[in-house]
Amino acid sequence: MAAPQRVAIVDAYSSAARLAPTFGARDISCVHVQSTPQIPRIYTESFTVGDFDANVVHRDDLDETVRALAELSPDHVIVGIESGVELADALSERLGLRSNGTAASLARRDKYLMIERIRQAGLRAAAQIRTSDPAEPAAWHAARGGRIVVKPLRSAGSDAVYFCDTPEQSAEAARAVLGTHSVLATRNEAVVAQEYLPGDEYYVNTVSLNGHHHVCDIWRTTHLSANGVLDLLEGAHLLPATGAVQEELIDYTFRVLDALGIRHGPAHTEVKYTPGRPVLIETGARLCGGDLPNLARHALGEAQLEWTADAYTRPERFLDRYNGRYRIRRHAACVGMVCPTAGKLRAYRGLAAIERLESLHELRVLVRPGEEIRRTVNDFTFPVVLYLAHDVESVVMRDIATMRHLDGNDFYDIA
Repeated sequence: MAAPQRVAIVDAYSSAARLAPTFGARDISCVHVQSTPQIPRIYTESFTVGDFDANVVHRDDLDETVRALAELSPDHVIVGIESGVELADALSERLGLRSNGTAASLARRDKYLMIERIRQAGLRAAAQIRTSDPAEPAAWHAARGGRIVVKPLRSAGSDAVYFCDTPEQSAEAARAVLGTHSVLATRNEAVVAQEYLPGDEYYVNTVSLNGHHHVCDIWRTTHLSANGVLDLLEGAHLLPATGAVQEELIDYTFRVLDALGIRHGPAHTEVKYTPGRPVLIETGARLCGGDLPNLARHALGEAQLEWTADAYTRPERFLDRYNGRYRIRRHAACVGMVCPTAGKLRAYRGLAAIERLESLHELRVLVRPGEEIRRTVNDFTFPVVLYLAHDVESVVMRDIATMRHLDGNDFYDIA
């Protein structure tokens, strides 16, 4: 009988909080590695220390963390969220475990280096510059014309992403980012300015083993212009695994994973399908966020969580199936409500109507009456999030339209 396995998870927050229970259901124990002395504020509620046999806190001394983790004898080291990528690479490499290694680790976190690396691999990539001087994005923008995007080198989601139509806006965006801290609690010492990519945006979520990539789920995102944000992310819709666009996205994504040295574990790749071909926005060498892996497994039967567990603890099963494509059992979408202003929330008007939507699978009220509510400017400031699932796709789409009809100034009673 095989010896029990143990998995170390670095920064098991957000969607990755479900990894330990997924392994636990297979009688595999887990230990946690905390990449920073303090858990980033936005993730504290998603972390359940009781899911782990131990919690190792990294304090910028890799040798010390390696020794502490080695004493717990993990068979695998897996990354949780974005902030844990580099530490997971270093720990797995130092412990001689399955690893993506550290040679390309920085390019898997730094958004400028990431794009340059795939460009060197011959893939289409956005034009860009990296700078710590607000005057440089403005000058670059003036020379290029059109619209550009200014964002931090390291962050998560759409945190501090600015769409700029003038050089003056580009300089202002850079000043707004530089010297601040991202949602991952890292200081923004530089920004990347990139060409604006028009077209539909997609998520391609994968899990890899020994360089063999499996597509777990593909989503098309939807956006609106609101609260001064041009492309405010408002939702994601699960797509079938096959189709002309999907085939292009999959081929491009696999080539991106190879270029970034992602041979093992989950990855979340965001791609714009610009007129005629896909172009990378960014890839995270970790699970998709927003708890989409949990919604995906409800819709598909299994998704990134189960495939990650297979890749590390049942590799033969993974390799036997990785070329297959998923089939949709239930159509699914995740959408956020968009608050138009800030203040103290007294009540939601019409929340009962949202709760009656036929396809509602889960409703998460992230800001409750009596708490301060912020104007929604990114996916970290949604006050309410809906997870929808139904056997009939048109029911999901109808409920999304109903929710958006109810959303707006009159929905929020704000002091």
